[in-house]
Amino acid sequence: MAKTAIQHACTECGYSAGRWFGKCPSCGSFGTLVEELAPKADGAAAKPLLRLVEVDAEEAKRIATGVPELDRVLGGGLVPASLILVGGEPGVGKSTLLLSALVSISRSRRALLVTGEESTAQVKLRAARLGGAENVEILAETQLETVCATLESERPDVCVIDSVQTLYSSEIGSAPGSVGQVREAAARLLRVAKKSHVATFLVGHVTKDGTVAGPRVLEHLVDCVLQFEGDRYHAHRVLRATKNRFGSTNELGLFEMTGEGLVGVPEPSELFGRAAEGEVGAAVACALEGTRPILLEIQALVAPTDLAMPRRVATGVDPKRLAMIVAVLSRHARLSLGAADVFVNVAGGVRIDEPGADLAVALAIASAARGGPVAARTAAFGEIGLTGRLRPATQAERRLEECAKLGLEQVVAPTGTPSGKLRILEAETLRSAIGVGLDGDGPDGR
Repeated sequence: MAKTAIQHACTECGYSAGRWFGKCPSCGSFGTLVEELAPKADGAAAKPLLRLVEVDAEEAKRIATGVPELDRVLGGGLVPASLILVGGEPGVGKSTLLLSALVSISRSRRALLVTGEESTAQVKLRAARLGGAENVEILAETQLETVCATLESERPDVCVIDSVQTLYSSEIGSAPGSVGQVREAAARLLRVAKKSHVATFLVGHVTKDGTVAGPRVLEHLVDCVLQFEGDRYHAHRVLRATKNRFGSTNELGLFEMTGEGLVGVPEPSELFGRAAEGEVGAAVACALEGTRPILLEIQALVAPTDLAMPRRVATGVDPKRLAMIVAVLSRHARLSLGAADVFVNVAGGVRIDEPGADLAVALAIASAARGGPVAARTAAFGEIGLTGRLRPATQAERRLEECAKLGLEQVVAPTGTPSGKLRILEAETLRSAIGVGLDGDGPDGR
């Protein structure tokens, strides 16, 4: 009897070898190689080649999901025959979001929900809370061959697989959720989606560090990777695209969890950009997420410390970026922060990645250190260089329009920022920006 071939695959990068290693030779991770059965070799016939000029590349019309915030992140809608991976922590609202999209799509197209984690009765209870899900078709199945055969025969326009970790193939001996099963399920569903023109959502579990569980090849196979972020104990959720073959990865979708499901927040500046006037250690930043400018409240606290190494704690801001801003403030703005802990927080749980919010973070820290508030009805945007000079932020006109819409009167910005409806407090250096941005000094000011 022939011996069964066993491969060891890495759960991080997908590297496979004939024997086990404690450390993956490809990505260097420890303890990530697990057993799986080697695929059987089968003969394949050659296919004729085509020239690109002979390919019929008709522009596919996107499918509107009925959830504007989801359409924004996808790049304008759902592309037919695409494969989309949606990841997020348990309880964040992935199933609720996709069921809401299926409810809207089912009004004009065929929408199918393949559930492997819940029974049909459990799904109906959630659908009754959302309302209008009478036309959504459902299949409770975990066997991969049955799911693929159903998709090929029924050919729905949109399908949601909840979740890909519950699918298993009888040809692979490993348990559901293992590296081999997840990779095989994604590969087969990709072929079915492209062949049958079924736009497919894959719901994926996440690990303790927030990344999608399974091999990284899962993210390489799909067309789009969406990350649903948020705290189950708070009402607001953020949807981001970390990969998108059909649109930008800079867009952001904001949702609020209500008793009737997830509701999009079309005006996030109204929610996150309201700061109390005269409050020490608070500044309003105008950040840019893709094409959407958002006003955010930056909060800072500077407190004396007895530690030999002062702490730099950031929530919603890159810690390395915060350390750089603190260093520039100490060196070029003459703020004594070497013996103080610095805490920075973005209100509402939103994360800022773009450098245009540097100036607002610096103003909030300077306000907390000097004890004086930022000038009333003032926002700030601009990039800080290591020399202390300010660099202009991109799309300043859109930022100014958003500030004017919220009722702000003036903006602290680098020199050269085009003027608009608001008063521009121009500053060439970080030190001069603090001088024009702070509304006087407090009792600890100098």
